[in-house]
Order: sequence, then structure tokens, then C-alpha cells
Amino acid sequence: MQLVTGGGHAAMELGATVSGMEIDAPVAGRALVVVVDDRTAHGGEDSLGPLVTELLTEAGFLVDASVSVEADEVAIRNALNTAVIGGVDLVISVGGTGMSPRDVTPEATSEVLDRDLPGISEALRASGRVAGSLDAGLSRGLAGISGSTLVVNLPGTRAAIRDGMATLGPLASRVIGELSGLLE
Repeated sequence: MQLVTGGGHAAMELGATVSGMEIDAPVAGRALVVVVDDRTAHGGEDSLGPLVTELLTEAGFLVDASVSVEADEVAIRNALNTAVIGGVDLVISVGGTGMSPRDVTPEATSEVLDRDLPGISEALRASGRVAGSLDAGLSRGLAGISGSTLVVNLPGTRAAIRDGMATLGPLASRVIGELSGLLE
């Protein structure tokens, strides 16, 4: 497993001063990224984790870290459980949602979820198909709630991540708001 921290974002609080600047932006919540890729988990270059981190940051999330794990059900489940226990509001996994024998992210995720949110998974697949992504239509990715954490699987391509994050943003905000009691 390889861990890349989110540049100290988790330590920032609303109203904190960084380099003499006041941070007043609203925070959508804390997030963690899990990249499911054998090469990246063994020290290869990670091109997906930084992309998801950037998109989450743009959406107002404080990203605790990007963690790379190999395509192994136990490793994926452990990473997801660690994120949930760590109290993040959102954990996004990328990769391992296809049909090959090594694509086991949905199986690992299903063991972590307390409740499924199939509407989010369906929305992600539908928006990807509309955008012309065949991978989105073939994704077996899941979305659901574990404890008070929203867990979402995205396919491991840059196009699917960009489209998925655009679709997920408002849905994630709604779910996180309801789970935190801010929305009734």
C-alpha cells in the first residue's frame, strides 16, 4: 500500500491562517481517495489519485490522502474500512470496476457498505454513457453508506473520473448534508 498525503489539508480548519491568508471557503467535508492499481500500489506513478484529489479540492473537500492498493479484495476492503473508521465524509475508489478477474472493487465495497445507494451508481453510469464513454456503461461500481461515510466506486480512466466527479458533486453534498444532520 502506498500513501500520498493531501498536502496537509486535513489539518486546516475553517478560518485558519495559511501564509498570511484567511481561509473562508465553505468545506464540503473530508475525503480520502483509494486508487486500485497493482502498478501504482508497488511504487509506479499515480496519475489518477492526483486528478481525483484536484477535483475533490475544487469541489470544496479537504482531502486527507490518496492511498494506492493492489487489486486485491482484502487490500481494497481494508483501505475502505480505514477511511470509514478515520471519519471521512467521502471515500472515492478509482479502478477495479470492470469485468476482468482482477476487477474486484465492487465485491470488496459491498462488504463494507451498510446501505446501497443505487441511484448514485446509476447516475454515474448514465452520465458517462451520455458523454460517450463505453467504460461507464460497463462499470460495476457501487455507491453507498458505511457508518456515516459515503463510499463511491469510479472506473479507473481519466475521462470516467472527470465525468463521474461532475455528476457526483451535488449528489455527494446532499448525502453528506443529510448524514451530518445539516439537511433534513
